[in-house]
Amino acid sequence: MADKNLLIPACLSAVIYLSGCSAVGGDVQAGRNALQTGHADTAIGYLARAADVEPNYKTPHRIPEGVLTFLGRAYLETGKNREARQTLEKAVSLDQDDPLARLYLGVALLQTGQSKRGRMEVELGLKGIDATLERIADDRVFGFFWDPGMQIRNDIRKTLADKLNDDALASAGLRIGAQVDEEIDNARRDESRTRGGGSSGGGS
Repeated sequence: MADKNLLIPACLSAVIYLSGCSAVGGDVQAGRNALQTGHADTAIGYLARAADVEPNYKTPHRIPEGVLTFLGRAYLETGKNREARQTLEKAVSLDQDDPLARLYLGVALLQTGQSKRGRMEVELGLKGIDATLERIADDRVFGFFWDPGMQIRNDIRKTLADKLNDDALASAGLRIGAQVDEEIDNARRDESRTRGGGSSGGGS
């Protein structure tokens, strides 16, 4: 009986935890949808709430995207550059290998007058995205669904080669970041069709 009584609070804690994870995932997806449809102000509400609960949350996709990265992007798109910088500094501190977080941090730094470090972070982010897409492209089963015409990778390489000024580099960073986010959905959709219409699951 004592063992059963001990199990009850443990089970309740597990249910509460899973419910919280589900709520965070729903808020992140709602915020992401708002960003993709040009409603960054709306996105901030969803993403800030999710980040308060689970700042480490990342989408379960082949290219994971963090809640703090989405929130930083939303701040950038609404002109809240200082809030963006603070949020993206935290995102990079949690995962220094996240190329999208580095890309958007670089943009935020450029927008707040820190040219040297901003350019470095944008370049690191772009190179990281390029390397990630190259790695995925090497997958002989599903790699050809990702950036099939190499539009994103070519855009990245041209941006790096052109030695753009700070404003143009920031604009290019925002554009390429949004392209990557859209490409995740495009690739997942095409993978799903190949699998016979089923879900592409967490690995896409």
